[in-house]
Amino acid sequence: MAIKKRPAAAAKGAAAKRGKKGQDGGSTKLASMDTYEKAVLAEYVWLDAKQTPRSKTMTMSTLPTSVEGLRVWNYDGSSTEQADGHNSEIYLYPRAIFKDPFRGAPHILVLAEAYNAWDGEPSIGNTRAKCVEVMDKYEDLDPWFGIEQEYTLMKPGKVGETPTVPLGFNEDGSEPAPQGPYYTGAGYGVAIGRPVAEEHYFKCLQAGVKIAGMNAEVMPGQWEFQIGPCRGIEMGDHLTMARYIMLRVTESHNCICSFSPKPMEGDWNGAGCHTNFSVTPMREEGGFDVITKVCEAFGKVAAEHIAEYGEGNDKRLTGKHETCDINTFKFGVANRGASIRIPRETEKDGKGYMEDRRPAANCDPYRVTAKMMKTTGECLNPEPEAEAKPEEAAAAAAPAAAE
Repeated sequence: MAIKKRPAAAAKGAAAKRGKKGQDGGSTKLASMDTYEKAVLAEYVWLDAKQTPRSKTMTMSTLPTSVEGLRVWNYDGSSTEQADGHNSEIYLYPRAIFKDPFRGAPHILVLAEAYNAWDGEPSIGNTRAKCVEVMDKYEDLDPWFGIEQEYTLMKPGKVGETPTVPLGFNEDGSEPAPQGPYYTGAGYGVAIGRPVAEEHYFKCLQAGVKIAGMNAEVMPGQWEFQIGPCRGIEMGDHLTMARYIMLRVTESHNCICSFSPKPMEGDWNGAGCHTNFSVTPMREEGGFDVITKVCEAFGKVAAEHIAEYGEGNDKRLTGKHETCDINTFKFGVANRGASIRIPRETEKDGKGYMEDRRPAANCDPYRVTAKMMKTTGECLNPEPEAEAKPEEAAAAAAPAAAE
């Protein structure tokens, strides 16, 4: 029996109903669908004025194959401290796609950048835009980053207020046993909060976030996860998404994740975001000398770096608890009390990477990586001084008039 051909008009109509492959058709396409049963959900994630991840969900007609297939969206910036109520529209431009580890396939998480609708400028809190400029300028150096994100799991307090008591601290208000057994520890009463850390790890892997490891940290309820190696702007993108996933995970564990650099006063470790960094010349033969040169360059602008490394960092960088004093700069091999630690293996191999130990747990990874790259780029690829114009050169050479 011969197979009847589908009428051309019907085939064309069916193709229009399916939409362009790999591109969300928007409301026009959704309006033509009989059901949303096979629709794809996209969770748009962005940073508000205080660098806290926010998100909202969009129903899409199909699964985009790239960010170009995603729609530009918008939200009310007056509710995120990024705009006034009378002119509050903020646009969300998709920048990276991750798999949604909470809803599962085919749904996705979308990292987006916020821009003002009224002037097209990056919104308050969007530091990614400037970071991209720096990374593009020095892309020939091929920067690699790896960030060790420390965080503290806290007991919930009043809704909307900052929690003050870490998990593992006694109900009667007394402090637990001193630091010592908790770092990389195991067992009840030691590895406090492991279910959260484990779930976060697997959710990141499922999402496609470049998570490299995790471990319990020095204070009870304190943990760390590592993101990287990441290249250029990818570092900020992956850490931002990892932080968002952590906030989502804690929703079902009756605790709150704090990125405060000093969540508990007293003889307790603070929380940092140690940033491992290298560029191509550091990873090649003779790289150790390049690392030393860059460290010296960092020292000359130490205060500028500190200004970019997170708020409240002075409470953490006291010279105690494996830190260097905030007003002191020094670097050294295998020195965890230095501002910048150079691994012993790097010294042995004569090449490798460096670790800036100053960034705080609440630092903005886009600002941190941009500053590190800018200082490094200016050190290794200094821009030539502009030649003076003929008239300027003549004026400079002329003898000064007698007073």
